[in-house]
Amino acid sequence: MAQEKENQQSNIVNFLTTNTYLFKGFTEKDLWEFLPSEGLIREKLFSNRPVFTAFLPDESLDSLYIVLEGGPVIVRSNPLDRIISLTYAGGCFGMRSLNFSFGMATKSFPSLVEAYKTTYVTKIPLDNFIKIYESYSLVRDRYAKLFELREKFTYHILNCSSYPPQAVAALLRALIYQERELEHQPNRDGIYILDLSAEVISKACQLNQRTVEQVLKGMQKEGLIYLDKDNDTSEDVIHILNAEALKEVYSSTRDKVSWWPLK
Repeated sequence: MAQEKENQQSNIVNFLTTNTYLFKGFTEKDLWEFLPSEGLIREKLFSNRPVFTAFLPDESLDSLYIVLEGGPVIVRSNPLDRIISLTYAGGCFGMRSLNFSFGMATKSFPSLVEAYKTTYVTKIPLDNFIKIYESYSLVRDRYAKLFELREKFTYHILNCSSYPPQAVAALLRALIYQERELEHQPNRDGIYILDLSAEVISKACQLNQRTVEQVLKGMQKEGLIYLDKDNDTSEDVIHILNAEALKEVYSSTRDKVSWWPLK
């Protein structure tokens, strides 16, 4: 049992240093001395169950969440039930609810945080993270970047118009920018691969789900994306084949997208 726990610890720390934006490039030794004596735990978050409510007045978290596998983890804003952030494996969430650093200045309305699909996470206690933060300037710079990316994601979402192709393209461009800056994507072929359901897109863009499905089919027909319905892990996998061409759709008006039938 002790050996199994030790192996799990090693696997988590190895993931942190090879796959997470905050700690990529560090050695495992760099982190071990800052971790809690009881180690880090791999926790399972079940789909469609609340993790916590962000931005509650006078309430803060005691740990930073890091996504190890699965997801995405979403933040829902009420009363429109609009999704305002998505976090995939290698990313972090909860930092805007920590009574620390930029989190102390981050104020918003209460929003539900939940795993859209089954997700595995680990939590770094705030006291331990503060020690890492104070010891490495690179972590401080990257941590600031996480807050910048949240703001820029919101900017893209605010630019979702009522014109369906432009709205969906705005979300896809937001995720392309986010995942590229986090150094998670694209792959060697320049393709971005996202587990992104039509339901999530509809709640982020405030569109009818059927409309989203039609936009995705149109984008696939134009060669912008590929809908990988035969993927082993999810039927919602989208391959973004031409990220640059999406810019034209993102900045389009009704007259510029010839493949969308509704004017």
